[in-house]
Amino acid sequence: MAAQCSGLVRRTFPAIALSLRTSSRLLCTAAKQKNNGQNLEDDSSQNEQKTDNTTPEKTLTEEKVKLEEQLKETLEKYKRALADTENLRRRSQKLVEEAKLYGIQGFCKDLLEVADILEKATASVPKEEIKEENPHLKNLYEGLVMTEIQIQKVFKKHGLLKLDPVGTKFDPYEHEALFHTPVEGKEPGTIALVTKVGYKLHGRTLRPALEQKTSKMF
Repeated sequence: MAAQCSGLVRRTFPAIALSLRTSSRLLCTAAKQKNNGQNLEDDSSQNEQKTDNTTPEKTLTEEKVKLEEQLKETLEKYKRALADTENLRRRSQKLVEEAKLYGIQGFCKDLLEVADILEKATASVPKEEIKEENPHLKNLYEGLVMTEIQIQKVFKKHGLLKLDPVGTKFDPYEHEALFHTPVEGKEPGTIALVTKVGYKLHGRTLRPALEQKTSKMF
């Protein structure tokens, strides 16, 4: 009986030992797999945290760049709008000033005809007939002269100036030559005779002077 028990123990012990060794290996493998799983989870969590941390920063940076570009574009549009507004204001102001200066241009042209008639009237009176013995003609002539002087004062007050360019060089912007004639002692292009005086309104020619211009002697 003792011999049988001893033999049974000898046969069973190796199987138990093998079973224990196998269980130990399984436990070690399971522990490693568990540790590996935990490490993978930790790495995944860290990666997710890094991704979560990186994505908002990138988004904010992109938004900042977009906002800066929009701000720059808006400032450029604002500056252009200011420049356009200033140019429009200056043009409008210039138009208003010109309207004030030259708004009476048509009225002045009509008055020039009156001044021309007064000038012809005073020039047509013979100077030798203006005597005390002829008081009616003398008073009429003096009245015409005073009227002509007064109307020229009114013209000057409103910026209308007479052009009587006898002896000066011809200027196509202020003069209109009716014909050319050679005149001894005069340089070519010099105005020898004015048939109708011209006028300028605030520096702008309202009516050119009609004149005779000298030419070269042949």
